[in-house]
Amino acid sequence: MRNAVGRDIPEVYLKDGVEVYQGIYHRDQYEYQKAAQKVKAYVKPSANKVVADLAEAVRLCGLKDGMTVSFHHHFRDGDYVVNMVMDVIHDLGIRDITICASSLGTAHAPIVKYIEDGTVTGLSSSGVRGEIGDAISQGKLKNPAFIRSHGGRVRAIESGDIHIDVAFIGAPTSDFAGNARGKGGKSDCGVLSYAMVDARYADKVVVVTDTLVPFPNFPPSIEQVDVDYVVVVPEIGNPKKIANALLRFTTDPRELLIAEYATKALVNTPYFQDGFSFQTGGGGPSLAVTRFLKPYMMEKNIKMGFAIGGITKPMIDLLEEGLIGTIVDAQDFDLTSIASVNTHPRHFEISTSQYANPMNKGAFVNQLDFVILGALEVDLDYNVNVITGSDGVVRGAPGGHVDTAAGSKCSIIVAPLVRSRIPTIKDSVITVTTPGESVDIIVTEVGVAVNPRRQDLLDSLKNSGLPLMTIEELRDEAYKLAGKPQDIEFEDRVVALVEYRDGTLIDVIRKPKAVVLP
Repeated sequence: MRNAVGRDIPEVYLKDGVEVYQGIYHRDQYEYQKAAQKVKAYVKPSANKVVADLAEAVRLCGLKDGMTVSFHHHFRDGDYVVNMVMDVIHDLGIRDITICASSLGTAHAPIVKYIEDGTVTGLSSSGVRGEIGDAISQGKLKNPAFIRSHGGRVRAIESGDIHIDVAFIGAPTSDFAGNARGKGGKSDCGVLSYAMVDARYADKVVVVTDTLVPFPNFPPSIEQVDVDYVVVVPEIGNPKKIANALLRFTTDPRELLIAEYATKALVNTPYFQDGFSFQTGGGGPSLAVTRFLKPYMMEKNIKMGFAIGGITKPMIDLLEEGLIGTIVDAQDFDLTSIASVNTHPRHFEISTSQYANPMNKGAFVNQLDFVILGALEVDLDYNVNVITGSDGVVRGAPGGHVDTAAGSKCSIIVAPLVRSRIPTIKDSVITVTTPGESVDIIVTEVGVAVNPRRQDLLDSLKNSGLPLMTIEELRDEAYKLAGKPQDIEFEDRVVALVEYRDGTLIDVIRKPKAVVLP
């Protein structure tokens, strides 16, 4: 069946109420019954939930073949928890496991051997990078992987589309009862936002920590009322890879020009006024936009009402200078943001459901004025791909891209016209991640294209001094520089399903006929 972005979705995946994507607000006012966890009550007083090791926790949780386990990714490339737990599950002989992770990266490459031997047969994640992405594209995973946005993952768990049997939550600190925080200890990651939904909806919850602290560990990100067991291990992560002292502040002239154009586009829209809201990513051009905004804000005596998302030092600097009223935080990318959350009086931790779930009664992304996002590819319909590389291999993550583009008043995509001699602007993207219906402005170093759906924005930018172009003109310039890319040939086999944030299917990813790995 063909969906609203022209992608053919095999009918075999349209069962049990699953629909094809039909528009960014198709399920507005949709009603559903939230799922509920099974609860094993602790009635006797003074229950100590600390158990000897992970193997005992797995046995006590009753994990069996065919069940689903979950993890969060606040430890990023420094994470030890996923591999540690999966080693234990494998050694216990448990098979046919589905991993439901908020994201998987290069740190989790050891999982590939468990995909190959059948320990892991399913994956659901908001990001799949490195060797795991290669394994999916090669068809090594028995069942198609599910790729969901951050908000889409929360929606799927809360609605019961994903049922988590056991959630393993890595925590920098915990007490014996399971009150867990992202602050303190040896592996401070700031917040545990992605794990909150797992704790509330999984049948069994295991907190894994390397720093046991006195009771009560308050204020907790994960509450004792949701935790079954606590396991203390020597290390849950490598602090040097969890957060960086400094993110990459670009000096590349091309990236700086893109950031300058994006900032100029932003400040010339009608939404740039006192109290505006803003989110940006951690890439070079995106970080530069945050820095370039400051002089415009000071010149016009404008302050940001709130900032959300993955938080970085440039945001904290604006907060400290009084140029941001409030930061609401779902992930910290550097040491400065980790140090700030829950210590600065206007910097707060929120859950990922509060952040981006499209099927609750109002997520923070719905109050966004601006979001700055990246792209691997953009096509003539303004559809954006951030999942598959130019070879068709799974290499990226939708993260909050889909959620913030749909929720914001003005979504700005920043990308070079050509990347590694491959056009970024092209006739059709390999995989639709974010539909063009929710994409407003494309910014490259050559020119700026405004989605024709947004005539209001085009009118506001006419006197901005920006090099305005059509998306077709940008495509033509990209093809002049790098040539028209050859179409990739795919097999019939579907290796991954791409869900839109509301649970409808926006695309499928097939196995490339020739997977060329680095």
